[in-house]
Amino acid sequence: MSAGHTAVTTSQGAPAPVEPVISCETPQDECGVRDVLDRLGDKWSVYVVVELASGVRRFKELQRRIHGGISQRMLTLTVRRLERDGLVKRTVYPTIPPQVEYELTEMGHSLTHLVKALADWSIDHRPAIAAAREAYDEAAQE
Repeated sequence: MSAGHTAVTTSQGAPAPVEPVISCETPQDECGVRDVLDRLGDKWSVYVVVELASGVRRFKELQRRIHGGISQRMLTLTVRRLERDGLVKRTVYPTIPPQVEYELTEMGHSLTHLVKALADWSIDHRPAIAAAREAYDEAAQE
């Protein structure tokens, strides 16, 4: 699997080889990347990580604070997957009804730096992306 190729031209005008962002030995070899990207590429996982970056949350509080209105079932599936991946710690207190809290693990906190970098990049490039979309849409209408 390879991704992120950028064209560079040599002085003769021919494309120069560019190192891919991700390079595996064979096309079938995923370098272990696909599994992680599938998890982090899903919108709800990122929202949960962003919300838990500011501290411990109970389930209902986490659900209320996630923008976009995540359902109880989807939040349950998302936090279970993140817990399984070692990004979220779930603590159950023996009360009636049981109280459950979620927090990021050390590895989960290390991910917040990447999410912030992506958010910063998005903010920095928002005008250019909007302009590119507008130009594309105008060209598509012609």
